[in-house]
Amino acid sequence: MTRRAACCCGKCTIDVDGEPAFNAICHCRNCKKRTGSAFGWSTYFADSQVGNRPTDVSVYEVGGSNPQQRWFCRNCGSTLFWKAAALPGHTGIAGGCFADNPLGAPSATVSNDGRCAWVGLPNEWRRSL
Repeated sequence: MTRRAACCCGKCTIDVDGEPAFNAICHCRNCKKRTGSAFGWSTYFADSQVGNRPTDVSVYEVGGSNPQQRWFCRNCGSTLFWKAAALPGHTGIAGGCFADNPLGAPSATVSNDGRCAWVGLPNEWRRSL
């Protein structure tokens, strides 16, 4: 199955084949700031699963302990995908960008020490710090 993720305005899209290698909710400060929310929904696909990469995007470099490059739409500013040093060979794509052909529910929650106390998650999800 091929899925297409798109930014808010629809000008930038990225296609992926199959299911993500990792589908998780992340509570780190980095993801909170990237989304402007209480957590980030992060999906990671092997680079070989990723098809077209949009060209009308800008890149933002994130330093620190997990350096990243984030590509975002020049028109609407949506972060569509990223590469993180922590997961080489994979492309991260914001789970919410698959709105027209949704992914399955995340199966993991990470960076739980940063989770807002009011966020409840299913007990069966895999957890890691």
